[in-house]
Amino acid sequence: MGKKDQFMEEAFEQAREALAVGEVPVGCVFVYRDEVIARGRNTVNETHNATRHAEMNCVDGTLVWCKERGLDHCAVFCEVSVYVTVEPCGMCADALGQLGVSGLVFGCSNDRFGGCGSVVDVPQLYGHQYAIEKGVRAHDAVHLLKEFYKGENPNAPTDKAKRKT
Repeated sequence: MGKKDQFMEEAFEQAREALAVGEVPVGCVFVYRDEVIARGRNTVNETHNATRHAEMNCVDGTLVWCKERGLDHCAVFCEVSVYVTVEPCGMCADALGQLGVSGLVFGCSNDRFGGCGSVVDVPQLYGHQYAIEKGVRAHDAVHLLKEFYKGENPNAPTDKAKRKT
């Protein structure tokens, strides 16, 4: 298994953890100099905070990692490669660009909120320069999303909640 496959598998481990606790199954890892320095998964439901996407949790983890080592986070972010199971939304795509990450590898497209070309191309729109590789293990990412959407979202308004019959 190559390094890209290993990093993507770690992102999928995070996505499976998210699914196990009722979150949208998106997982992410930030890689710096061939080392995973941050892991994240969606925590939107458990925190009741719509911004707690896997990528944003990795940003926070990277800031802690840098502080613990006395490293300049700006210098680290510009060498970070992001591996995430689902195309980042517009918010996350822009945050990655503003942080100056070097690259993004993602699984499946996000046809509702995709910020890297599926709905809006945030990197192109704002001139972000990170490299993007799409479709890595897309089938696996779609499978996890389908598993999630078979269930009920406990935070959906009563009239919008899916009911299993």
